[in-house]
Amino acid sequence: MKSEKISDAVVRRLPVYLRFLNELSRREVSTVSSQELGQKLDLNPAQIRKDLAYFGDFGRKGIGYDVAYLIEKIQQILNLDQQINVALIGAGNLGQALSNYNAYVKDNMKIVAVFDASPGKIGGKINNIEIQPIEMLDETVRNMNIRIGIITVPAAEAQHVADKLVAAGIGAILNFAPTILKVPAEVRVHAADFTTDLMSLAYYLDGGKEMKDHDSKMAD
Repeated sequence: MKSEKISDAVVRRLPVYLRFLNELSRREVSTVSSQELGQKLDLNPAQIRKDLAYFGDFGRKGIGYDVAYLIEKIQQILNLDQQINVALIGAGNLGQALSNYNAYVKDNMKIVAVFDASPGKIGGKINNIEIQPIEMLDETVRNMNIRIGIITVPAAEAQHVADKLVAAGIGAILNFAPTILKVPAEVRVHAADFTTDLMSLAYYLDGGKEMKDHDSKMAD
């Protein structure tokens, strides 16, 4: 692997490659070229080759990539060659939906613990995972070697939850709360903001709009 820093954009494309490669594997396709990957994923083949080259020489000229081998290597790059335990905090509708989805995903990232602050939810179960009180978070995270936390609580509670996750030793957080979290530099936070994504999608409904010339606006 090259010693230079890998950009976030490259890292975010790797799961896209992995998902499509897994689809090819299920169809018993043994090899694939960067050209084929580019066509299916609507990406520049040169960009795909460059992304993968950051981590090693995986392709063979004139043949392309061995699908099974590339799946194995990308899993290793993403640390998905081992089970990564995940904690979810917030057993509301969104939290339950995420837990239900996770139960059917066949990969090595698993939600293994769910927490909530509501007494009415504690003791209930989601996919055979008992909902624990938030006070048990530190102990459970350490005992179960949980490395990633998912926050699905209201914005007002999100920072408090993030602080507890950091204190428990969590290394990464996926935040669904509509607020910016402050965490130490060594803790990675990704925000999943449905509202922002929907608003940006709305821009494209009419093919996007070019900004009018400033002078034209003034003339109006």
